[in-house]
Amino acid sequence: MRDLGASGLLLGPVFESATHGYDTLDHMHIDVRLGGDAAFDQLVAACRDMGLQVMLDGVFNHVSRNHPAVQAALDETAGRLNPADNPWHGLVRAHVGDNGEPVLDVFEGHGDLVALDHSADETVDYVAHVMIHWLDRGAAGWRLDAAYAVPSPFWARVLPQVKAAHPYSWIFGEVIHGDYPRIIEESTMDSITQYELWKSIQHALETENFFELDWNLKRHNAFLDSFVPQTFIGNHDVTRIASQIGPARAALALAVLMTVGGVPSIYYGDEQGYVGVKQERFGGDDDVRPKFPDFPAELSTLGEPTYRLHQALIALRRRNPWLLDARTEAVKLENKHFVYRSTSADAQHSLTVDLNIEQSPTFTIRNADGSTAYQY
Repeated sequence: MRDLGASGLLLGPVFESATHGYDTLDHMHIDVRLGGDAAFDQLVAACRDMGLQVMLDGVFNHVSRNHPAVQAALDETAGRLNPADNPWHGLVRAHVGDNGEPVLDVFEGHGDLVALDHSADETVDYVAHVMIHWLDRGAAGWRLDAAYAVPSPFWARVLPQVKAAHPYSWIFGEVIHGDYPRIIEESTMDSITQYELWKSIQHALETENFFELDWNLKRHNAFLDSFVPQTFIGNHDVTRIASQIGPARAALALAVLMTVGGVPSIYYGDEQGYVGVKQERFGGDDDVRPKFPDFPAELSTLGEPTYRLHQALIALRRRNPWLLDARTEAVKLENKHFVYRSTSADAQHSLTVDLNIEQSPTFTIRNADGSTAYQY
């Protein structure tokens, strides 16, 4: 990661879970399959020595059906457990169904993922405690999984507690669609995932329609007036960008990601040109979530050109930190040819990006003085 130029590592779910990580059993311990708590401490220390921050993935919308709070809620609802004797009281809500048996709320129809009760004070205190604990232990921030499914007022009660303990932590939520600025204001999150931009980058290059990208960059400018979005062109829930639009156009997608406002992230493997198609079936995510080799030397040399491209554009990004909240404006706009200028918030710096898919995909990034910063 240091060689790539990254500034941090965002982990997937690492806490004790029943299977894939999103079905948590214990938020206070790292899964033994990943080395347990000691492995986390070692990872944080190693990353700190290299100047890298570590962020955690917080699954606070739901837990595994085997989480002890779930059985406790069922027992309490059935009258088998006194609320005063339930150490998990309030975390999970059950109600009596038509057949007289306790019924649980689940996440998006997944019976193994039981929703937490976000209206309960106990859940607020529990989530705040978990987040603060791992920040105390060395994490730098959190991604809030399925934040769109959790009421914003819940986050507004949790996150100020976290920020009081760790004011420099960075917390962003997974939000697929909706009124982004309103969600930011109501939830007090620092940022959210910019799915609109991801979709428009991919679709504009796929359908050869840069008008769509220009329109969404204007929306992106408006979002930057309220917050700095977390930007991406790939993640664990979507088809790999190289599979969706091909490796050459994926290079242009990366150029956009690295030259517009936001906090950009690279999904592991994309920097090696990995391909993979997400399918709507059991195990349909496996193709986009492959196991990495144990050592970099075991990676295929076929990915080296893509890796070098990522190195170069990440380096360009880091040389121009003003891009964090830069605004864009179109200089030339055609279906297959798009030139835009990214300008710093104080109007003191700029880059011009020229994207062309009329024949073989190409892009050129120019400095404010007209010199070439990068050409593909």
